[in-house]
Amino acid sequence: MLEATDIIKRFGGLVAVSDASLTVPEGRIVSLIGPNGAGKTTLFAVISGFLKPDAGRITFAGTDVTGMRPHEVCRLGLVRTFQVVQPFANLTVRENIAAGAHNRIRGRAEALDHAGEVGKRLGMGGMLDQPAGALTVAGRKRLELSRALATGPKLLLLDEVMAGLNATEITEIVEVIRGIRDTGITILLIEHVMQAVMSLSDYTYVLNNGAIISRGAPREVAADPQVVEAYLGHGASERIAAGGAGA
Repeated sequence: MLEATDIIKRFGGLVAVSDASLTVPEGRIVSLIGPNGAGKTTLFAVISGFLKPDAGRITFAGTDVTGMRPHEVCRLGLVRTFQVVQPFANLTVRENIAAGAHNRIRGRAEALDHAGEVGKRLGMGGMLDQPAGALTVAGRKRLELSRALATGPKLLLLDEVMAGLNATEITEIVEVIRGIRDTGITILLIEHVMQAVMSLSDYTYVLNNGAIISRGAPREVAADPQVVEAYLGHGASERIAAGGAGA
């Protein structure tokens, strides 16, 4: 469904993404992980049209979307969420979700009805008429997901949707994400909660210093010495191996 090929993104002399390629098959949950500052969110921004790549090509559902603007990509069905959720605080939850629905629905009443259906599906039925500014962190995360779903996506790019949640809330949002996938929506997610990554992902890519350094099934990737060193520092893989050998 999605192919990003040899993506390069520079900011002046800094190469934030370097020849990165990834593929997201239809109907799967694919994760993009890596240490802070690896370039994950920048790659998301390029794929979703918020940044233009300096080189490379992005194909979505058979269409070359390289350099398209975000609203154009969104209309094709490729939609992203943001790590820092910024709802319209003085509007209700329903009205916030309806803002996403207006991507495809012109009429206000119809958009609000659709927003209510989406909100209920994501467990926000009792919050629809509350001001969005009164939501907890977990509530705002669900709102961000609801607003993205209201656009009618084929592929969702989720940027650290579990950041700031406690263990119970993470378990709940994992089930929400599975439920979204089960409706036929493909998912590419950035996440630091490794337990969730292992549980959710069919396939994982690891980005470090802007480059893909590993890819494969989540547990295989977690055991890759390059990945261990990216997270824990140079020589960590050898130290862990030596500790295991001496046990």
